Amino acid sequence: MERPAASKDNEMTTADLTQASTSAVPQADAPVLVRDDGFHPLEGQPDVSLPSDTDPDTLADHLNAAMIAVEFPAMTDGRGFTLARLLRELGYKGRIRATGSLIADQYAMARRVGIDEVQIPAALARRQPADQWLARADWREWDHRSRLAG
Repeated sequence: MERPAASKDNEMTTADLTQASTSAVPQADAPVLVRDDGFHPLEGQPDVSLPSDTDPDTLADHLNAAMIAVEFPAMTDGRGFTLARLLRELGYKGRIRATGSLIADQYAMARRVGIDEVQIPAALARRQPADQWLARADWREWDHRSRLAG
């Protein structure tokens, strides 16, 4: 996907990113990858897919995989966040892709625990377009503890 020209400060604005990601808005039933810069076509296949009920004691068996999918069977099932965090704590350096039932509101949490990208179905991408996901792409800057401390 070709990226638009950067603004005069050489930074991509949210508007630039939204414009860049509109070309990946699904018109058919192809899943979409969500990253910090918007929607992308699905690329690559995970070496292993971990269901949400994966025994954490088995995670070390997968540390050499290039990409691991962590499954989210329902948006109310947060065990995938824990699996991703544990993989990173164990030293996993590869790509972690969340798959299943995540929504835009959960994107920042996914990124904070070490998930690199979220695979969403085309129908969800149409209901929650790229701008809704991009609004949560400031995951590094939002820190509730520092806001509470003043």
